[in-house]
Amino acid sequence: MNMKSIKLLSLLIFIAWAAPSCVFLEDRLLVGMTLVRDAAAHGAVCLDGSPPAYHLHRGFGAGEHNWLLQFEGGGWCNDIPSCLDRAKTHRGSTRHMSKWEVFSGILSNNAYLNPDFYNWNRVKLRYCDGASFAGDGKFDNGTSLLYFRGQRIWEAIIRDILRKGLATAGNALLSGCSAGGLATFLHCDNFRNLLPLNTNVKCLSDAGFFLDIRDISLNPTMRSFFEDLISLQGIEPNLHKKCTQSFAFPKWCFFPQHALKYITTPFFILNSAYDVFQFQHGLVPPSADLHGHWNRCKLNPAECNATQIDILQGFRRGMLAVLNPFYQDSGRGGMFINSCFAHCQSESQDTWFADNPPRVHNKTIAEAVGDWYFNRRPTKEIDCEYPCDNTCHNLIPPPPKVSQIIP
Repeated sequence: MNMKSIKLLSLLIFIAWAAPSCVFLEDRLLVGMTLVRDAAAHGAVCLDGSPPAYHLHRGFGAGEHNWLLQFEGGGWCNDIPSCLDRAKTHRGSTRHMSKWEVFSGILSNNAYLNPDFYNWNRVKLRYCDGASFAGDGKFDNGTSLLYFRGQRIWEAIIRDILRKGLATAGNALLSGCSAGGLATFLHCDNFRNLLPLNTNVKCLSDAGFFLDIRDISLNPTMRSFFEDLISLQGIEPNLHKKCTQSFAFPKWCFFPQHALKYITTPFFILNSAYDVFQFQHGLVPPSADLHGHWNRCKLNPAECNATQIDILQGFRRGMLAVLNPFYQDSGRGGMFINSCFAHCQSESQDTWFADNPPRVHNKTIAEAVGDWYFNRRPTKEIDCEYPCDNTCHNLIPPPPKVSQIIP
């Protein structure tokens, strides 16, 4: 074997030793799954009883003691049939999940593409409970068995990560997308309480600011869906205590707009003012558009007629109205509310930070979050109304089946 071959072999051995749980494929960082082996002893299991899991890519250099935790999103199941179906998929079982996940956007290890968090310890928490990591119950009719253990999954994963260095973090950021973005509202203060007082702890929700609104038929579709979800999966005891003690209807505290004012940990809200999931399932659910008048508009905002645009502008005004107290409070965190027809923008490299990402007041999402987290400058960016923003990446996916709510 010549010297060149020996050097190459040595390099490969070093890579295998130093990074056994990650590989680089076509410039993509793939990170391997870690199962929480002792979770079942605490009753922390997925819908089907399989163990919970996460993906960890270790930090290095100046970021060695900093931690970013990202809740995976993926909708909810609010009745037994939908939860039984979900338990047979990657949304309800680690047995069906990909064992490697691409880390991009806020999870990237590329200094150019993720300038503020690239060298942190970055963790993706896999989602398999169907209730934003918040339920605690079980269904067993003798034939079918389902575990609603999202709260225990959260606690089991955190215990495991605390042992791996989170307990001595200098900086920590809890984030998530969609149903995972909602989970950050539910667990933010608890996350703060688990870490040392001298740790700089903050939270970020991406596309998780679900509004308590009526649909175009004036039905409270999302509220009814969430109320069924809360009852089925035993979520209410795990909602923010100060919020539930203040409301005649404690279940409303599942909605971020009601819980936000009780969260004391610094918080950043990243959301589209025309969030396509809320547009398609909360504002115009299939049940409110039986004849499909909104079908073309849902797929392409340029196809919306004047009446539909007026309704969408009303949705935006409603979101900004409930966010106004947060916006006006100079000490209450950060915001980036753009006017793109999108859903989840932090894990996509094209929208987080790239050559041509969405901007508000010439600021990218990554720059806004970094400025806020490190207190470089106040960051509360609100975009003008559609169609003024020509930097948008309008990521409208095909509507899912009526029986599913999976962003």
